[in-house]
Amino acid sequence: MNAAVPLIIDSTPAVERLRTHLQPVPSFDAIPRDFTLAAKGDFQLNPGFTPLRAGPLNPAAVLVPVVAYEDGERVILTKRTAHLSNHAGQISFPGGRVDAEDPDVIATALRETEEEIGLDRSHISVLGALDAYVTGTGFAVVPVVGLVRPGFALSLAQHEVAEVFEVPFGFLMDPRNHQRHKGVFNGVERQWWAMPYRDYYIWGATAGMLRNLHDLLAKGPDA
Repeated sequence: MNAAVPLIIDSTPAVERLRTHLQPVPSFDAIPRDFTLAAKGDFQLNPGFTPLRAGPLNPAAVLVPVVAYEDGERVILTKRTAHLSNHAGQISFPGGRVDAEDPDVIATALRETEEEIGLDRSHISVLGALDAYVTGTGFAVVPVVGLVRPGFALSLAQHEVAEVFEVPFGFLMDPRNHQRHKGVFNGVERQWWAMPYRDYYIWGATAGMLRNLHDLLAKGPDA
């Protein structure tokens, strides 16, 4: 066996919990367009939340890529380039807004993942989804969780993605690593989740989605 190629595990306790607890990926029509009708989002820590942009929410999707290695599951994350006008330098999942040509939410997540980091969809098995997450910038983002088979090659979109890295799934799901931070944006105090890992500051919507995933997995089997 080539030691440079990690062993993939298709079924672990964590992967089985994902399969059991995640909901089906919603249709486009089921994505909320009004933030007051959404179940999850920046408003979870900010009761007076209002999106910065007025009007209907823009539908979007991200992929939460989970790789089950022999020594444990890891999540693939990206660091955005510093020159972008929105979310420069932030940690995020691969993903983006829905295009008119996308037949469904899964197609959006897989297309954006291929465009941003070159991860071919043939290596991804979709496990399910989380509730759409409403961001302060006016997006309703559906986190699509996928199990990634190793042996893939990555090719980063250099204008958009500065770096790709992996974080242990157990670290991200451990509430001891979940911190509540606050600051002032546009004259309004905001709170957000943060999960600092080594030199990476995972925060905002990305950390909020991971916190929601933790909360979902922490529920009992009948919850």
